[in-house]
Amino acid sequence: MLYSHLHYDHFSHASIAQIGTGATYYLPLGMADYMPQGGYQIIEKAWYSQSERGELSLHLVPAHHFNNRKLFDDDNKALWGGWLLQQNGKTLFFAGDTGYSNHFKDIQQRYGDIDICLLPIASYHSDKQPDWYRYVHTTPEDALVAAEELGCKVMIPWGYGNASWQMGDISSHSPLLRLLHMQQHLNSQVPLLILNEGDSVAL
Repeated sequence: MLYSHLHYDHFSHASIAQIGTGATYYLPLGMADYMPQGGYQIIEKAWYSQSERGELSLHLVPAHHFNNRKLFDDDNKALWGGWLLQQNGKTLFFAGDTGYSNHFKDIQQRYGDIDICLLPIASYHSDKQPDWYRYVHTTPEDALVAAEELGCKVMIPWGYGNASWQMGDISSHSPLLRLLHMQQHLNSQVPLLILNEGDSVAL
């Protein structure tokens, strides 16, 4: 299991209890202190560090975000990040929660063009969010620019839908509509693979 950071919508003790101790949990450095007790197999990673699991290589990479579990109490005591997976010459990148920054270019320079990029589009600045929110969350247009800089061969946007609509503009799918509009406006050449909530795809 791969985790990006401690925020409750990404790191759920209830979900960890359901998964159980049979899995290996890959965490950014310092997050093991926040795992529930019970004999879990944990591997902590620093940015740009690597683990091998059979033919699969797992890399923790930077994200432009922050980390805490308690409001104003434990800010950034643990690392956060995204994950890049390599297997049989193919790469998959999960950005985690992140704002736009030069770290996308740095990742591409280190690993080359990415085959599949999972980039967040829904949790961004709007009239519902404070001004600093876009600093740590990509807008749909930010995600498109990041996809170009990462050399994404396919971009899968995530974060929109009925469970997260309040993080965007107006409705559950307004971030997706904004993404499609901005794809044309920016003349983005990165192909999009659009999934509805609950959809799965074999890649």
